[in-house]
Amino acid sequence: MDEFILYALLAGLGVTFIAGPLGSFILWRRMAFFGDTLAHTSLLGVALGLMLGIADLTIGVIVICVGAAAFLVLLQHRTRLGNDALLGILSHGTLAVGLVAVSFMDNVQLDLIGFLFGDILAVTLTDLAWIYGTTAISILVLLKIWQPLLSITIHEDLARAEGVKVTETNLLFMILIALVVAAAMKVVGILLIAALLIVPASAARHYAKTPEQMAAIAVVVGSISVIGGLGLSLGYDTPAGPSIVVIALVLFLMSALVPSVSRQS
Repeated sequence: MDEFILYALLAGLGVTFIAGPLGSFILWRRMAFFGDTLAHTSLLGVALGLMLGIADLTIGVIVICVGAAAFLVLLQHRTRLGNDALLGILSHGTLAVGLVAVSFMDNVQLDLIGFLFGDILAVTLTDLAWIYGTTAISILVLLKIWQPLLSITIHEDLARAEGVKVTETNLLFMILIALVVAAAMKVVGILLIAALLIVPASAARHYAKTPEQMAAIAVVVGSISVIGGLGLSLGYDTPAGPSIVVIALVLFLMSALVPSVSRQS
């Protein structure tokens, strides 16, 4: 197996290990738009990294995405606007600021298409280190807050009455999503990161009976999507990132249609 294919496969699988469980919580909590918001915000992180001359732009993306997550929690307590309005403002506002900032950098050659749609076949050892380091930390933190986060998801007021630190847990959850967005940027790109979080989890929902089952099945669906998407890309010269999402979409449609067929029979 060529080295670049192996690196691409390892990168995609590394992201799915944490994207599956987090995507499940995103569905349960109806926060699909939040993933899009952080994905759009990541372009501003790229611009920040270029402005500061940071060698690894992932650092800039992590800083901006984590900052955006914390800022959203602050705004939720300081404004009367609903979450959908706040997410819309942050999503489109940060994307616009990022695009404008990048346009001023005439002395920098930037593969904007690669950032928007991913460049998984150009993954390096450094990228793999970031992905697996981020994934490992995220899994450990998620295991730590799994039960409190599940309690908040089921009934926030009841969880608060039982002593769960709701604000702190929500902030940690949003930071985890920010870390995954930064890690997944090179795999599927800014515009498709939310799909990697939501689509496998949505497919898993049709088969799971418990939250833990859904998280595990989402990881399996995501892994199959990565393998199938890379195979599609190599076989038919299609863009790798979108190909991964296409396979995930096919798996979701199968999961949605097969139960209905079995019920009819």
